[in-house]
Amino acid sequence: MPKNAFYAQSGGVTAVINASACGVIETARRHPERIGKLYAGRDGIIGALTEDLIDTSLESAADIARLRHTPGGAFGSCRYKLKSLEEQRVQYERLIAVFQAHDIGYFFYNGGNDSMDTAWKVSQLATRLDFPLVCVGIPKTVDNDLAGTDNCPGFGSVAKYVATSMREAGFDVASMARTSTKIFVLEVMGRHAGWITAACGLASETEGEAPHLLLFPEIPFDLEAFLQRVDHCVRRYGYCAIAASEGLRDADGKLIAETGTRDAFGHAQLGGVGQWVAQRIQDRLGYKYHWALADYLQRAARHIASRADVEQAYAVGCAAVEAALAGKNAVMPAIRRLSDAPYAWEIALTELRQVANVEKKMPREFISPDGFGIADACRRYLSPLVEGEDAPPFLRGLPDYVRLKNIGVAKKLADFVP
Repeated sequence: MPKNAFYAQSGGVTAVINASACGVIETARRHPERIGKLYAGRDGIIGALTEDLIDTSLESAADIARLRHTPGGAFGSCRYKLKSLEEQRVQYERLIAVFQAHDIGYFFYNGGNDSMDTAWKVSQLATRLDFPLVCVGIPKTVDNDLAGTDNCPGFGSVAKYVATSMREAGFDVASMARTSTKIFVLEVMGRHAGWITAACGLASETEGEAPHLLLFPEIPFDLEAFLQRVDHCVRRYGYCAIAASEGLRDADGKLIAETGTRDAFGHAQLGGVGQWVAQRIQDRLGYKYHWALADYLQRAARHIASRADVEQAYAVGCAAVEAALAGKNAVMPAIRRLSDAPYAWEIALTELRQVANVEKKMPREFISPDGFGIADACRRYLSPLVEGEDAPPFLRGLPDYVRLKNIGVAKKLADFVP
């Protein structure tokens, strides 16, 4: 008899996480002899804990196909990290109870580092309890910091967005620099890894083009050296454009823009490093500035998504179901690069235990010797990830995205408060 499946989205969403959901659902529907219904957790793993399940079989094939073009998380996501089995065994057992009540034999968890850790732990507990559950993680993170994969679905589209934004802003600032703004700072995401900051560097192909300086979390920030470079750029090119990571740190490793609050995963809440940097420039050098915070815009910009990213996000969703049907447990479909030019890649399986809670930072050889730019090796790595366009359909001049019905499933268990 076919078993039902459970799929959930976790953490910060991306422009292409729904493409992975589309891949999961469409592939599952092609195997009715093995997979009965596919339930989605409303608001991620919270939906499993509270038995708030969505019956995706009630969505039309046309609407599921439209997920491939829709940003955000179609079923809702959450920032909720399950701790160790010893600390939160009751919650893990609740997951198994919900899966048992709804005859779920497949667990697909679409997220980043913390999510792969959760999927790994659920697989461990299912084994200990002798419950037949196949657990597969599906990679997703704009930060591009998941181990075991060449790149992460979600990153390529963010990279394309920030590089485009930097190039366009560069033209704007250069136009006004003689009599007005001479400094532009773009703050981008990246708590510990500077991949998105590096992507801004793709905007500059010849000397003097924006961005002139990149500020990575991997390189301790030296204010004096930085100000000297800013002044040099303004004197030479008339203006200076800078991309700064939200995770910029000083020589002691302290986050420059830490607000003092933390999110549900225990991560420090960040924001405002762009303004902080710009203000230091004005205070010391007197240059007029503008700064921008890409924030949610960079990860929601489906209108300018990278075709390579969309294709890879869809592919890992399909591969996750195929791996589960092949009996592969506690694995994650990963992207393996075969060549840079022409760009070629394939899907390979990585064990979840090798991915969980491992952070992939920028290699030092990807950063220029002075610490303010990207090296040629980094450009070769990044360039294929932003290539290709995959515009969504437009209606009356705006992107035409889908909103699913998300009809819930009747509960069978007592209420549970996570």
